[in-house]
Amino acid sequence: MFDALNFPSYSFQIQEADRKKMIFDVVRKKFVILTPEEWVRQHVLHHLIYDKAYSASLLAVETGIKFQGMIRRCDIVAYKNNEPYLLVECKAPHILLSPEVVAQIARYQSVLKVPYLFISNGIRHLCLKRNETGRIEMCEEIPHFL
Repeated sequence: MFDALNFPSYSFQIQEADRKKMIFDVVRKKFVILTPEEWVRQHVLHHLIYDKAYSASLLAVETGIKFQGMIRRCDIVAYKNNEPYLLVECKAPHILLSPEVVAQIARYQSVLKVPYLFISNGIRHLCLKRNETGRIEMCEEIPHFL
């Protein structure tokens, strides 16, 4: 199957359908094809829900946003007080967290104006915060929801 990631251990529902591995998405409430990126996304979702106290009902997966006239999909958006609060970009473990990946999430952030950004390939994580002046800076970890 897939390698262990740099997250706590979680219990996942995995099944096979049409010779494809499927994983149950706790937010979308359905089985989705288990790709390396999806493996990371499901770990991030579980981390947000079980370790950081985010409600699954306040998380959106693969949300469409309009950027420069084109529809783009955000991997995960967490909402707080009816506003986008945290934007997450997930990559497969073999994808480096390069400047291009940071630029991708920055483009989405320019639309959503979230205070927190999180990028993960499951092995490495990058947490960013928009400060009072609007500049993006590193932060230790994703804030707890409460």
